[in-house]
Amino acid sequence: MLEQTIAFLGAGNMAEALIKGLLRAGNAKPESIIATGRRGERLEMLQRTYGVRTTLDNLAAVREADVVVLSVKPQALDKVLIQVATAVDPRKLIISVAAGVPIAAMERRLGAGARIIRTMPNTPSLVGMGACALSPGEHASEADLAVATRIFQSVGTTTVVDENLLDAVTGLSGSGPAYIFLIIEALSDAGVKVGLPRYTALKLASQTVLGSAQLLIETGAHPGQLKDQVTSPGGTAIAGLHTLEAGGLRTTLINAVEAATRRAKELGEQFLEKS
Repeated sequence: MLEQTIAFLGAGNMAEALIKGLLRAGNAKPESIIATGRRGERLEMLQRTYGVRTTLDNLAAVREADVVVLSVKPQALDKVLIQVATAVDPRKLIISVAAGVPIAAMERRLGAGARIIRTMPNTPSLVGMGACALSPGEHASEADLAVATRIFQSVGTTTVVDENLLDAVTGLSGSGPAYIFLIIEALSDAGVKVGLPRYTALKLASQTVLGSAQLLIETGAHPGQLKDQVTSPGGTAIAGLHTLEAGGLRTTLINAVEAATRRAKELGEQFLEKS
């Protein structure tokens, strides 16, 4: 159980996922969580559903909190940092989920001694199956990292990386669910094309992706090894794989991760220029 008061600045889907995960895992009490946002009806829903405290006042929430989770979009982060800077002192832990925004840029707004941990979670956190990378700033302690890790382990798995790798994490696992949804949609379309009802095709495609990922995780086997177990000589799977390779699926996915990583870096550079 975390004893700290946690303030979520921004009451969107990721904040709700973390609140739900913390409470479900017994890592926080509802009264120790504060959520802020711009829409009163959204805050009322969170208060009614989870029993947490809510407010429209970011500054008041930060003053009361021990841990501040910056769960706003990157485009809104600079405004929020300027708004709450006077309430941030070295006793508070700041956790950011804003894609592409470097720790150095946040320190310019909050002060060089700010205890900051930058993170990159992804949307499967909404169902407790997220993947999150964390990178501590210069002034964040091991205890700070342990707190942040516990928060995000409430909604999935975590890994610690150097900050210079977080843009790559954004390109891979941060943006990755969009790639997987596109693949599932395409597999479903293919099922319909060869005669399956839409619901059946989507159900089979979704479970195939989920089950394949779970098999990989539980066995610890190399994906190529598991792929070879499916492909019998002259069989159906190898015929399908030949088509995927001819269509450049592997290269296309690599290029997609590279493009998303470059965009994350661009967002960070733009934020640095602005700050």
